[in-house]
Amino acid sequence: MPVPRDEHARTLAFADIALSQIKALAQPATPRNFEIWYNYATGYNPALNQLINQTLEQKGALSEADLDHIYTTYITPNRTERIDTVNSRVLDEIKQVLDMIDAAAGSATDYSASLADASARLDGARDGEGLRAVIELLVKGAREMEANNKKLEARLSASKQEIEQLQQNLHAVRTESLTDPLTTLSNRKFFDAALDKAMAEAKTTNQPMALLMADIDHFKTFNDKFGHLTGDQVLRLVAVSVKQNVKGQDVAARYGGEEFVVALPNTTLQSAITVADHIRRAVMTKELMKRSTGERLGRVTISIGVANLRPSDTAQSLIERADMCLYAAKRNGRNRVICEADPEAAPQTAKPARVA
Repeated sequence: MPVPRDEHARTLAFADIALSQIKALAQPATPRNFEIWYNYATGYNPALNQLINQTLEQKGALSEADLDHIYTTYITPNRTERIDTVNSRVLDEIKQVLDMIDAAAGSATDYSASLADASARLDGARDGEGLRAVIELLVKGAREMEANNKKLEARLSASKQEIEQLQQNLHAVRTESLTDPLTTLSNRKFFDAALDKAMAEAKTTNQPMALLMADIDHFKTFNDKFGHLTGDQVLRLVAVSVKQNVKGQDVAARYGGEEFVVALPNTTLQSAITVADHIRRAVMTKELMKRSTGERLGRVTISIGVANLRPSDTAQSLIERADMCLYAAKRNGRNRVICEADPEAAPQTAKPARVA
């Protein structure tokens, strides 16, 4: 999928934050340290952020041991490795079942041979004693076959349960890889794929579709003033407001940093504006409180841009128009919704720097 034109600026902003933290704490600018602070800046790993914040509050600094622990715990582990592990266990379980089936097939072959032998003996039996020996042979073979069948049935039942559990684990890991851990909204990876699919379907069925781009107003100032833990609380608050106002086929995601995006299939521009304004109002009505002290921190607001799908649109062009409307909302006072039909959304001769 094409990279949005502001992706360069967004990633540079994360890099600037990472370098600022390294400078402020007088740490070596090693790749390991940069990766830790870049992850911290994105906010995608709340557990990492929480540990760093707690350590800084307690010690005022991060030692090499602290950095090693953070890197080993939160950066090194790879979700792909976890998926591969589950897949390996599934394949191992299937192999064991196949081995068990092979053994059962061997037992069935032996039983068939036993029956053939018994049949031959019956033909040659001349008295009751000989007949009794054949019957005992048949009973023994039947009991062995029954025992083997019960073992196979028990093993198949256990394997079925194990594979079902492994499939659930695999689904959980895959879901996690497509979910933003801080807000529990979809992440950028999932949204990109979902947007392509929704656009293709809208064009095929000739149905309307709209896109919302939302950004928290003055987020950096708020984050710097009250700390990153409170900043995380703001992100979750906005996410909750978004979730409360989307439904059905709508796809909401954290797009990066303090920016959110919502795809609205089968939705006209006017209906999308209504959804956007409901989200905006839901955010501004919620008052923040510092959990540790009970201090009231006031309210936050968001600005939202709205664009409608055009037949010639690519994902990039649709996102760019929604983003342009978002810029216009910021320029015109923030805490507002602007769509591409509004006069304020007219392209500027020179695009200003993104305002918080």
